[in-house]
Amino acid sequence: MANEKGLHRRLGSQARNLAKKFRLQEISGLEISDALMLVEDLVDMYVRNISQTERFCKTRKRALLLPHCARKYMDKRCQASFDPKIPSYSCGHCSKDCLVNKATELAEELGYDVFVLAGSSCVPQVLKKKGYEGIVGVACTHELKMGGDFLQGIELSGQAVPLTKNGCANTSFNMETLKRTMCLA
Repeated sequence: MANEKGLHRRLGSQARNLAKKFRLQEISGLEISDALMLVEDLVDMYVRNISQTERFCKTRKRALLLPHCARKYMDKRCQASFDPKIPSYSCGHCSKDCLVNKATELAEELGYDVFVLAGSSCVPQVLKKKGYEGIVGVACTHELKMGGDFLQGIELSGQAVPLTKNGCANTSFNMETLKRTMCLA
């Protein structure tokens, strides 16, 4: 209901005002428009998560979508195999301290299918193939916002976990946040 009424958009506007008041530009080093967009995207994501949590936790067939940029190694040391038909990487479990490996192991224990994606353009192809009821996506806030809009358009329940370090390589996310988002705690 909050999503339908656009509550997150109004909260985003309030967050924009707070970002100015607390000098987020100076603190973050981002241009004010980028800092404001980040705050709005985070508010949007969290409101969507809250509004979808109950429905999501009732789903049975779930998938975890991870960003390939969170792999520990972005070269041949990474043993992930790529399937161009999906298109997705499958974790090769080559490094115990790799976030993708840790998240994959957790998700597989919980019965999730795991897809390590190069970007949000792969999401529709993944979803067409398997008939999922619930999706957890880990990505930068911009990708999560686009993914949330896509899931809403096809009426699929989703949850989002933002990256704590952005970029196209060496990104990271919080495993505790992921666990909570997957209906564990």
